[in-house]
Amino acid sequence: MNPSSSVSVQHLSKKYRDSDAYALKDFSLEISEGEIFGVLGPNGAGKTTFFSILCGLFLPSEGEVNMAGYQLSTELDEIKKNIGVVPQDIALYPTLSGRDNLIYIGRMYRVNEKLLKAKVDELLTFFGFDKNRNQPVKSYSGGMKRKINLMGGILHDPKILLLDEPTVGMDVQTRNMLMTYLKFLNKEKNMTIIYTSHYLEQAEQFCDRIAIIDGGKMLKLGSPKALIAESKLENLEALFLSLTGKQIRD
Repeated sequence: MNPSSSVSVQHLSKKYRDSDAYALKDFSLEISEGEIFGVLGPNGAGKTTFFSILCGLFLPSEGEVNMAGYQLSTELDEIKKNIGVVPQDIALYPTLSGRDNLIYIGRMYRVNEKLLKAKVDELLTFFGFDKNRNQPVKSYSGGMKRKINLMGGILHDPKILLLDEPTVGMDVQTRNMLMTYLKFLNKEKNMTIIYTSHYLEQAEQFCDRIAIIDGGKMLKLGSPKALIAESKLENLEALFLSLTGKQIRD
């Protein structure tokens, strides 16, 4: 592992018990500390499997992962203390308020009790929850739920933040505010961000480097600007389609 790496993935493969094909095949990459790294691919490409392994939900069939200086295979508990996860699905209790959800999450991460409520209230104010922070989450719009989802992933100031489609269902204004805030976290806290999205224009602007994957294999790895220049295509979407095809996926 490179000493400056935040995440090191070496010859990572995953084959599920009921499948003949690999969901991931021979992935190797290094993600630097403080880097914003995008994992892009069509539905079924292997993105969810990759993220699930990084989160510790699945163990790889082959290979090794090191995150924040800890080995996934032997030090998963230490990894969990150093990562924040913002899943695509809303991971909140619908009958609790947004504020109570965040306090509960913060306590799970053992955030200092004296600081927790102040931090929760600060985030809620920043994200526009002045009037509805004490209302049940089930009354929130989709965009509001996603903002609470994000806050839950960053309460403990993780070294590595994993974002799976964080802006799905958000309007343009909310999406812009969220991406600006993520850039702030990355710069001010040197937070490594690993991110998936189907918004390719957003990924092109947001990510320092990207991996385009399909069929469980890595097709391209590099900075969006360099990959576009190398391909001689006009943008990331054109490159993505040239690599993964135009056929509709499930």
